[in-house]
Amino acid sequence: MNRRNFIRSSGVLGASYLVANNIAFAMPDSFPVVRLAKEKRRFTSVAVEKAIAEFRRNVKDPQLAWLFENCFPNTLDTTVFHEMKNGKPDTYVITGDIDAMWMRDSSAQVWPYMQFVAQDKALQHLIAGVINRQTTYILKDPYANAFYHDADKKGEWASDHTKMLPGVHERKWEIDSLCYPIRLAFHYWKSTGDVSPFDSSWQEAIKLILKTFREQQRKENKGPYTFQRDTPKATDTQPMAGYGFPVKPVGLICSAFRPSDDATLYQFLIPSNFFAVVSLREAAEMMQVIIKDQATADALKALASEVEGALRQYARGTHKTYGEVFAFEVDGYGNQLFMDDANVPSLMSLPYLGALSPSDVTYQNTRKLIWSADNPYFYKGKAGEGMGGPHVEKDDMIWPMSIIMRGLTSTSDEEIRAAIVTLANSHGGTGFMHETFHKDDPTQFTRSWFAWANTLFGEFLWKTYKEKPYLLRK
Repeated sequence: MNRRNFIRSSGVLGASYLVANNIAFAMPDSFPVVRLAKEKRRFTSVAVEKAIAEFRRNVKDPQLAWLFENCFPNTLDTTVFHEMKNGKPDTYVITGDIDAMWMRDSSAQVWPYMQFVAQDKALQHLIAGVINRQTTYILKDPYANAFYHDADKKGEWASDHTKMLPGVHERKWEIDSLCYPIRLAFHYWKSTGDVSPFDSSWQEAIKLILKTFREQQRKENKGPYTFQRDTPKATDTQPMAGYGFPVKPVGLICSAFRPSDDATLYQFLIPSNFFAVVSLREAAEMMQVIIKDQATADALKALASEVEGALRQYARGTHKTYGEVFAFEVDGYGNQLFMDDANVPSLMSLPYLGALSPSDVTYQNTRKLIWSADNPYFYKGKAGEGMGGPHVEKDDMIWPMSIIMRGLTSTSDEEIRAAIVTLANSHGGTGFMHETFHKDDPTQFTRSWFAWANTLFGEFLWKTYKEKPYLLRK
């Protein structure tokens, strides 16, 4: 890519300007091959390759076709390690530039391919392998967020002040680390009808998830989990002997960390509690229909209803500008934090996760709040606008994932178009999405290899192509 041409063509206009003035997607002068060569790819899906060919054939904007081919298969091309283990499919999925498997990221990275499993048996086996591996991780440590392929490896965070087991990369307790595997398993079952991953080990893992969520309601005591790290970063550790700041036990579930892996301030993380309600009910249906374990199904549903009731009582707050909105974090004592995380689950992503209707009035008010200057982590500049966060420790850095999620949850053609324009001009000359880019200069970015953002962008483009193809025209 000619960097000078790229900056000249795309680095000076925001998406709102482009859309308002009916300017087509800015394009560099050429589109070099940046996708990994066929012989070096980790996995090739026939169905995904057909989708790429269809998109390239029908979407006439060459930059979007190029970006889709680069980004959508990036998880399969570069991050999956698939094999048969003890007669069962087993799939280890790295995030990209970090050789560890996050429970959240691995689920989200293969999620966009779920729509193709009926056409591709090999792809189905690959996703079944992710489910099988996640089951082993939950049973190893339900409080850990990321693991190694090598079950005996002691990693860089082995000195953390927590119960660190071999094979665990990091032990930051995040509610979504246990929700994502349920979401993946549930929709795999619905998409394929295959129940082979849901053996006795998987059933034990579901019961352990239930136990862990109950522990982190902290009704009787603070529970078994603590976490502290020797670090200058306040967002990488928890205060008060590793238990975090106090919460009032009101039925919500504590999360020590956000999906960005940053520490919570008030541990009742609202978007993750919404996600937990959805996941608990999905797990209950599976235990009832597949396993015929009515007792566990009833317990899962009861907890879902309890958390849902607590959300009705504690998740909402009144903002002086936007009216009734969802808080991002609360503590049960009346303290509330108004912001959002650029990662998922987020308040923005609630309809995407099946937790709320996009027409919900409180959600729409919240959406306006978090996509405004009243959100302390919202940035707007020459290259675009979107949410950031404390994770990269720099102001003015926008997460493409926040823009993608705004597009995926929007019912507005203008918003969707603006999101695509911004993202198409945010890759900094690389042909891929990144963790963050600077609001005024997309050539300043973090993480050149971040597969979740790449594949999620591909999911967004494919959804738009299927539902609103006119928005992809030049």
